[in-house]
Amino acid sequence: MAEETIIGIDLGTTNSEVAVIRDGRPVVLPGEDGDPILPSVVGLDPQGNLLVGKAARNQYVLAPERTIRSIKRKMGEETTVALGDQKYTPQEISAIILRTLKRRAELALGHPVSKAVITVPAFFNDGQRQATRQAGELAGLEVVRIINEPTAAVLTYDPHPTEMEQLLVYDLGGGTFDVSLAQVENGVVEIRASHGDTQLGGDDFDQLLMDYICDEFREENGVDLRAAPASKARVLRAAEDAKKRLSSEPVTWVEEEFIAEKDGRPLNLKMELHRHDFEELIRPLLLKTLTCLDQALSDGKVQAQQISKVVLVGGATRTPLIHKLLEERLGRPVHSEIEPDLAVAMGASVQGGLIAGIDLGPILVDITPHTLGIEALGELYGFMSEHHFSPIIERNTPLPASRTEIYSTVHDNQDGADIRIFQGENPDTRYNTLVGEFKVEGLAEVPAGNQILVRFDLDLSGILKVTATERATGLAKHVVIDSATERFRKRQRSDAVDRLDAVMSTAAEAGSLALPAPGSGGAEEAGAESVDPELRTALEAAEAMRTKAERVLPSANDEDAEELRAMLEDLSTAVNAGSAERIRATLRELEDLVFYLEDA
Repeated sequence: MAEETIIGIDLGTTNSEVAVIRDGRPVVLPGEDGDPILPSVVGLDPQGNLLVGKAARNQYVLAPERTIRSIKRKMGEETTVALGDQKYTPQEISAIILRTLKRRAELALGHPVSKAVITVPAFFNDGQRQATRQAGELAGLEVVRIINEPTAAVLTYDPHPTEMEQLLVYDLGGGTFDVSLAQVENGVVEIRASHGDTQLGGDDFDQLLMDYICDEFREENGVDLRAAPASKARVLRAAEDAKKRLSSEPVTWVEEEFIAEKDGRPLNLKMELHRHDFEELIRPLLLKTLTCLDQALSDGKVQAQQISKVVLVGGATRTPLIHKLLEERLGRPVHSEIEPDLAVAMGASVQGGLIAGIDLGPILVDITPHTLGIEALGELYGFMSEHHFSPIIERNTPLPASRTEIYSTVHDNQDGADIRIFQGENPDTRYNTLVGEFKVEGLAEVPAGNQILVRFDLDLSGILKVTATERATGLAKHVVIDSATERFRKRQRSDAVDRLDAVMSTAAEAGSLALPAPGSGGAEEAGAESVDPELRTALEAAEAMRTKAERVLPSANDEDAEELRAMLEDLSTAVNAGSAERIRATLRELEDLVFYLEDA
């Protein structure tokens, strides 16, 4: 029945698609222009009307300050982005994209749809998954399942091979990278291991190529095109187009007339680009993906020669160097029979069809890509530390999963216990990601050693619920995640829905999307703007530097690693103190060390 239709959505960094099962097969639904791909870009035209998709992407060149792209990279962060006089959360911007896809599906199918399977990168953390679910809800969709993008891609391939097969899915999209190892046998698709990087993708290729072009132009003309937003946007768009052409051509040209002005004289950009030069620019990033690939093989206990098929997913995989590197590393040809841009949406629709009761064959067994646990007193670096990470659900555990561990109080008559939940692989919680925290209060007045049971329940969408129970009395407390999504719920979620309703209803009537006038309420009115702008900028820089530092930490020698950890501790102290000046001073020292380690 029509009301049981479950659409599949690939909510991508660069592009998004929606698919559905028709006559037993996944079909990606096109827009009014016949193109199944919707650019994940949102913008305002000069009259204040909201643009979604190609129109927004096209105007980015002329008005980058009125256009939002790559919002997926901010999912799960407590931040806002400006669009006109309003500020919106990443969930709201994503909801606009999702509503556009929802409407596209309804027009194609001829009836309303209210349920969806939405894909996320395998390495998305709990907060990012929660934010994606939130965006779906704001878009008027019941998100019946969230599945990993590489997992979805596997569902588009034959689930009934004559013999057991090991598939390796290499998924390089616009903003994220994942690699997953899947075992397919007797109609069962089991994900054995996943690894990845949520901040690596085709957008980074574009950035490198743009910087290369701008550096060459500055060398020749003495003008940095990155200084003017409009010029920078034009070069970025030209770099993206050139990247695509270099996938099939060894040489291409970048030409932009009147790109800048010097001494009253207009300057034109005309540059020849060679595929070899571009590939050398991106090679370090591609080598990072191979490190993730090796980790997935190690986690799955599979040798390269055991891989039956290498499946490519994501538009960035069209780069010839990727094919070459994978074939050299694995000794196997790569497969891209299914359009790399569309495979994830098609797989999501297959999962939706299975949930709706359509007999499509495969049975999916997914995994969690991260270890989940709590902070507890334990040995760390040879000493007892309160920052010891105690795993409860190990990474690569099949979903759904439930695990319980016993912990004990350390003080006599201890009346409370802080439960801090982390995900990551480092034994030190300071280098993992805080998922949430809560406190169990009113414990029995007994000697130290009072036992508390901590239970983790991880559902099929990778969403975590935590319960702590005092064993002696049965006193229990459920987690309330103190995350961006939970705070968002408290900041007038219904008002956000009303604003989006106004946006989309205007689009239906006028053919464009008009934003409500300033002062209509919204997330930003309930605390997001209470932080001093100078401090907010410093905090954002601190988080970015912390992420970069954690990336270089594993490759540092013992002496440098110790110094880096000490600096990160100083940075944490400065952040907790809320001092923008202290944060900036610490960042300067930390930046020098990280820069040195990156070049080492």
